[in-house]
Amino acid sequence: MDLARAKREYLDYLAIERGSSSNTVEAYGRDLDRYLAYLGDAGIGNPDDVTRPLIEGHIAALVDVGLAPASVERAVSAIKGFHRFMVAEQICSVHPTADLPLPAKPKHLPDVLSIEQTQALLDQTFRETAADQRDRAILEVLYGCGLRVSELCGLDVREVYLDDEMLRVFGKGSKERLVPIMGSAAAALGDYLVRWRPQLVGKHLSSAVFLNTRGGRISRQSVHAICEKYGRLAGIEGLHPHTLRHSFATHMLEGGADLRIVQEALGHANIATTQLYTHIDRSHVRMAYLSAHPRARIS
Repeated sequence: MDLARAKREYLDYLAIERGSSSNTVEAYGRDLDRYLAYLGDAGIGNPDDVTRPLIEGHIAALVDVGLAPASVERAVSAIKGFHRFMVAEQICSVHPTADLPLPAKPKHLPDVLSIEQTQALLDQTFRETAADQRDRAILEVLYGCGLRVSELCGLDVREVYLDDEMLRVFGKGSKERLVPIMGSAAAALGDYLVRWRPQLVGKHLSSAVFLNTRGGRISRQSVHAICEKYGRLAGIEGLHPHTLRHSFATHMLEGGADLRIVQEALGHANIATTQLYTHIDRSHVRMAYLSAHPRARIS
């Protein structure tokens, strides 16, 4: 079996047997297409002919072209999983990635808006049109609930429980969680669902909360464009949906929220991921310590 056919079978395995999300399968497919193109340029089409130096050369090439560290890490995971699958299915006998380490990912603090920037973004004037009020609700929900952009785009009307102040969200690996929605985010979403969504959906049958102007489910690309547009109007260049998620987590922790609560709201499997936000601004920790510990002011 050649590499191209083996790749198709591996992606089917991920989707059907492993139950991987469509986003993961698509991303791995792109990573493996690039990998197989690299091997093809080297004249390799047979799985048994792939060597460790070839794989390391491909990874080095990904780094050299400036691919983001997280994207390189995902590509390595895709390649390792692909070769492990081929050995397990007896498509080939060699396993050149058996002890291939993931590339070290540099630790960096995520971009976070200040409280003042967040207020400027969400308190700006939105026109009384269905599209603009949808955009307002999108920004409020991204910041108010800390959702990933894929979670926001995948949200269905039946998963909104405004009376209970909750959203039912499906995160990575289709893991389900309940996320609180309150205050201005709940108000903006409720107003959009009652007054403006019916104008967008028209005669279409769509279960999606957030719709495009043709009545279909809004895309991640459109949400990115919405964030950039309104960020620019508020004086924030290059605003990314994930920045609103980071800001949600940071502002919650600075306000005194328990780390485990923020972990649950974000849908992090590992609390170490959530702990990254505790390094952004530690001034609130000092103030809480001074006010709570009986011997903090004794010197």
